[in-house]
Amino acid sequence: MPTGKQAEFEQLSRLSWVPSQQQGPISLGKNIFINKQYQNYKIHTQMEKNMKKIAFTLALVAAMSICSATATLGGEEREGFHFRTISFPNDTFTQLLGINDFETIAGYHGAASNVGFVFSFRNNFTLENFPNSAQTQVIGINNRGYTDGFYIDAAGTNHGFLDINGTFTTVDFPGTTLNQLLGLNNLEQAAGYYADAAGIDHPYIFDNKGGVFSVITIPAAVGGAQATGINDKGSISGFYIDSAGKNHGFLISKGEFRTLDFPGSTLTQAFGLNNHDEVVGAYVDASGLTHGFIFDNGEFTSVDDPNGIGTTTINGVNDRGQIVGFYVAAGGNTDGFVGSR
Repeated sequence: MPTGKQAEFEQLSRLSWVPSQQQGPISLGKNIFINKQYQNYKIHTQMEKNMKKIAFTLALVAAMSICSATATLGGEEREGFHFRTISFPNDTFTQLLGINDFETIAGYHGAASNVGFVFSFRNNFTLENFPNSAQTQVIGINNRGYTDGFYIDAAGTNHGFLDINGTFTTVDFPGTTLNQLLGLNNLEQAAGYYADAAGIDHPYIFDNKGGVFSVITIPAAVGGAQATGINDKGSISGFYIDSAGKNHGFLISKGEFRTLDFPGSTLTQAFGLNNHDEVVGAYVDASGLTHGFIFDNGEFTSVDDPNGIGTTTINGVNDRGQIVGFYVAAGGNTDGFVGSR
């Protein structure tokens, strides 16, 4: 399913097509498994470098409960954020989904037909689309400018992809027909998910250097789960759906699985994180309004772009604390934003 991490092109922008590199040899790593009792869990993975074939047995404490929170008032400049609106020229739909430490931003435009791009304030928009795809969303971007995301082929099938130095590679979990990559760290490890035959989403980490998939198993995720980000320390963000159909964010960090529920929310989804384990995402309040959030050191902060109070989603954050996302403006347009402290 296309995620919410869901114009005419200006002359200064450029479209770059390169030959597609099909996915090479891959292997299955051992699962990251969280047991049903939630008293402890084990992580076993064959990913090299940052993940380093680690094996943990760790205790979960009160982390599975709602965390303490501080929330700021809507409509004000929050925590010193200065917001800039980014809209693709001559289009009414733009979403910014990832940002690296050099203010290079991944995203896409077009509601009916998604067209991927990379944006920088120096060079403006550069289109980036998987060759011969029908639609593309560029979602994750690391400090080397490598990106990931997903594309839809002519048959309507969703595939994950990596773009390493202009070389596109399809990334699909073996035997599946729907994949999306949603976050990418500096070690070429990507967070994403596949959907099974029943339409249930299963989160995984893909290590591009080893060609290894490691599936994350969360027994409480009866309705499915997605991994949305991984940082250089191996911390993972995402969200899952429980047996009651409620969405919960999660963070796996420092040997701890933590459920993230914004206080008083009816839905919480974590969409990304940085190397400081700051997590960003969106929640829905009791009135049905959508707000962005930042989770840091055990505390939530609610963040709305002043132009989109109640319609704000934060999708990415870099190590400088800059955030990107999108909101629905009063006139109905979906606009991207960058928030800087």
